[in-house]
Formats: sequence, C-alpha cells, structure tokens
Amino acid sequence: MNTTTGQTVERRQFDTLIIGAGGGGLRAALKLAEADLNVAVVSKVFPTRSHTVAAQGGMNAALANVLPDNWHWHMFDTVKGSDYLGDQDAIEYMCRAAPKAVYELEHFGVPFSRLDNGKIYQRAFGGQSQNFGGDQAARTCAAADRTGHAILHSLYQQNIRARTHFFDEYFAVDLLRDDEGHVLGAVVFNIHDGQIVVIEAKTTLIATGGAGQLFKTTTNALINTGDGMGMAMRAGIPLQDMEFFQFHPTGIAGRGMLITEGARGEGGYLVNGEGERLMERYAPKAKDLASRDVVSRAIAIEIREGRGCGPNKDYVLLKLDHLGEAVIQKRLPGIRQTCITFLGIDPVEEPIPVFPTAHYTMGGIPTNRHGQVVVPVKDTPEEPVAGLYAAGECACVSVHGGNRLGGNSLLDILVFGRAAANHIIAYLKENKYHRKLSDEELARVVENARRYDRPKADGESVAELRRELKQVMEEHCGVFRNKDVLKEGVDKVEALAQRVKNIRIDDQSATFNTAKVEAYELENLIAVAQATVNSAFAREESRGAHSRIDFPERDDKAWMRHSLYSFEQGLDYKPVRTKPISVESFPPKPRVY
Repeated sequence: MNTTTGQTVERRQFDTLIIGAGGGGLRAALKLAEADLNVAVVSKVFPTRSHTVAAQGGMNAALANVLPDNWHWHMFDTVKGSDYLGDQDAIEYMCRAAPKAVYELEHFGVPFSRLDNGKIYQRAFGGQSQNFGGDQAARTCAAADRTGHAILHSLYQQNIRARTHFFDEYFAVDLLRDDEGHVLGAVVFNIHDGQIVVIEAKTTLIATGGAGQLFKTTTNALINTGDGMGMAMRAGIPLQDMEFFQFHPTGIAGRGMLITEGARGEGGYLVNGEGERLMERYAPKAKDLASRDVVSRAIAIEIREGRGCGPNKDYVLLKLDHLGEAVIQKRLPGIRQTCITFLGIDPVEEPIPVFPTAHYTMGGIPTNRHGQVVVPVKDTPEEPVAGLYAAGECACVSVHGGNRLGGNSLLDILVFGRAAANHIIAYLKENKYHRKLSDEELARVVENARRYDRPKADGESVAELRRELKQVMEEHCGVFRNKDVLKEGVDKVEALAQRVKNIRIDDQSATFNTAKVEAYELENLIAVAQATVNSAFAREESRGAHSRIDFPERDDKAWMRHSLYSFEQGLDYKPVRTKPISVESFPPKPRVY
C-alpha cells in the first residue's frame, strides 16, 4: 500500500489480532490457535517480559485443598471486596470458572507448589472467608512466590507449540475502524526499524495490561503505560471506573517494589513505630489479611498520626522473621532474594520497611463477561463494539469494582481471556470474511501513526512531561483524596494534556524509534490520567480504593453506578449489574473485616 508520502506500508491479514502478550492475551491466543484460527499477537516487549511475569502471590480458586471452600463463598468475598460495585453476573462467572482455569494451567505445565498429599497448595490471602464472611479461607493457588512467572512461561511455550504468530517488539498505535464502526485491526510500529505495519483482522482483542506508570511510586514495570486504554479512548470508547486505582499496602518503602500479600498469608504481620500490631485496630477479625484498600489506609493513618517507623517515621514494618528460614525459603524465596539484593536485609532476620504503592487499575475498557467491548448507545445502557474485545487489567468486566482482592487478577486474565476467545470463535463462524477498509481511512490512520516521524528541535521534553505527570498523580490522586486536591490535579493534568501536543523528538538515529515509542506511551498515560482524575473528582463518596476525606461514607443511593469517561462525552454513568446468573444477589452491607 502506498500512502500520501509515497512510502510503501506492509499489510497483513489475520482472523484475530491480539494486542498484548501477558496472561490474558496468551490464554486467548492459545484457545484461538487450537481452534485452527490464524492469530497474530503484537507485543512491545518479548512475551515473557510482559507484566504477568511479576505476579507473585497466586491465583484464587475454591479447590478446598487446605480448608473447606466453594465458589459461592468466593463470589461473596469478591462482591464484598469490590465494595458492591462489581457486576455480580461477571463475578459469578469468574468464580465458578476458577477451578477449571487452575486445572487447565496444571495441564499446560504450570508447576504449582504441592501439599504432602500431592494436591495443589493453597495459601490464605486478604479478604477471603469461609461460609460468607466466617473464618479465614485458604483459596490462593501458588507456585512459591513466582506464580505469574510460571503461568506466563507455560502459556508462551504452549503458544509456540500451537504456532501462534508473534510480532515481538512491535508497538500498537491505533485501531482501524470502518464507516459502520466495526474494528478491523490496528496500525502497529516496528520498534527495531521504525516501519509501519497495517494488521487487518476480523476480530481484535486488547490485552495490554494496566497503567501503574501514572504514579511516581509503583510496583508496575516501565512498560505499564495504559496503551490499550489510550487507543480505545482515541477510537471514541469510554473508560469505566478509572477513579478506582489500587494501592498495594506492602511495597518496599521509597522504592515501590512489591512484597506479595502472600507474605502476610504465610503468617507475616505489620507493626508500627511503637511495636504494635497495627491492623488489630482497623480490622479486629481479619487483621493483616483485611482487604487491600483497608490495609493501605491503615498504614497511611498510622504514619499520618505519627506512629511510623524510621528516622522520618514514614513507613511501617512487615515482620516475617518469626516464620523461620525453612518456611521463608520454601514459600517466599523471591521475596527473600529481593530484600537481600535491594535492601541488604534478610527477612529471616530483620523486618521489611513497607509503604502503600500504586499497583493495579481496577477500571478500564468496559466489557461484558464474554470479553466484548460494550458502550452506551442512545437509549440503551450498552451495545457491543463489533469485532472488538478486551481482557485483563486493561478491561473492566467489572469483577473488581471499587477494590480488587489479591489472587483475583491472575484469575481475571485467564478466565476472561478464555471467554473472549470462545466468543471470537463463535463470532467468526458468522463473520467469515474480512470487511473492506477504505483507502481514505487507511491513509488517515497510517499518517497519524507517523505523527512523530518528523523530528522537532524545540518543544516539550517527553521525559520531563512524564515525570511531571507521575508527580501530579502521586500528590493529587493517592490513597486519600479531597475536593481541593483533586480539582488541582484535574487542572494540572489538563494543562499537561495541552503541552503534550508540542512534544519534541530528538533525531538520534540509535534511539529515534524508542523515543517515538516513549512519545506514544506518554499520550496514552495522559489520556488515562484525564479519565482517572476527572472520574475521581466527580465521585463524592468513599468506596473501595477511592477514599474521600470530605465524603467519608459510601453512598449507595447516589453512587451505586459505574463511571464512564470519554474525550467526546466527558463523564457519564451506567448502572451496576446486581443480578447474578443463577443465584441470589448479594445486597450492599457495611464492609467490615
């Protein structure tokens, strides 16, 4: 294909294009490839570098291998953990599918830790209970503290066997759409040589992960820049529930690196500067295994009230030394090595300094439980966008609502990656042929993808704008929020959105293509930040991870609804799906642990 610049652009065609090679994308790709479909996976990093590899603690499923359990209890805990903002049909689907998802992984070769009787080991995690809020459950299936690593490598190897086609180190820039709104693939950019490639597909699945790089201190890798969410917004699709960003209570203080919740699941506990077990004050029953938002706020309050540790009293301590070296080395070997390498601390002998750190995007691209991207249309609450799917952290099904339970993220990506693939298989039986993409639309999108091909000597620095954005989000959209702080955050993010239109790209041949990638990433981060701060400013209640000092109570009458933010419409809302598939719904109750 020749564009207006006269350059030839490579065009490829596939049944399905998957953008992102983490657990959600690879689970979908495997299902599709095994159905003899022609599948392309685009990833800006080598697939086993995708951020699923960093998941430590495990994956929830009611197997009852250690303590009594069933999927209905798991569903109750997830609805409660979501602060009743989760859609209960999707939550039921996920919790019922969980045991099968674990057994599938076992057959794919994931080396789960084992009990003496040979069954899969399960550890306790936060927000888990038996019998609808009773005693602590043990529901999290783990491969030591490297569960995501084991899952991602196994899925990648299975995809190689299934002959999935990988575009490694390609960056997806924008979606392709026809005049009727069908999504027909994407324009991608080869990071190695800078060439644009048009990938046409009958169906497209976005599985690009979260946007933790919005914040200065985060557990997320540098690649987590909300690329799929930014692409969706530029295509006119709103983002849902973006005000709910999870801060993990135990990041390494000052650095953000994750200390898995599994450390507390194995018996670790938090102490303040006065040597007290602090969680007994905030969650008398669940203590250190309360929900993540509860523990993060507790740590922040302890420090704010002067009971922190260290010379500046700006962190608390996570104690593991009482567990003994044998348990730590068997169940938490990666955590031990991380602490020794980066802190010079061996948790067998000393406690770990921790502080809440930005961790997980609860919101994202709105989907139904089949993985279809759905948007409000006229008088209907939602309709599918033809040919477009999303799964994993970039999507909002919504199974996490206002707050995600630990161990449900790996479950989410695998269950809904598989569900999306199942729907795609059925869709392609009815839609067997590629739809025509107009030359005008193709030329427009390709030229737009080349927006940074002409270097500018003057203008705004990408690195500086990204640094400023991360600082603004850290200061104005953190664990605790109020009207004035959020309004200032909105103003600063909107100002950055104007400045990003004038960024410069230095023409250094060795780094020109990576500089362009960083510019695309900044655009995506700014878009996600706009959705996040505007949605947070508007929600005048405290629910899950969204904690407003000026509105400290949950308000089900006014705010039991999902937010939707788009460039075209600004803020809109839609109802929470409170009706499950086959059981009675769980009505909202006070959320205590």
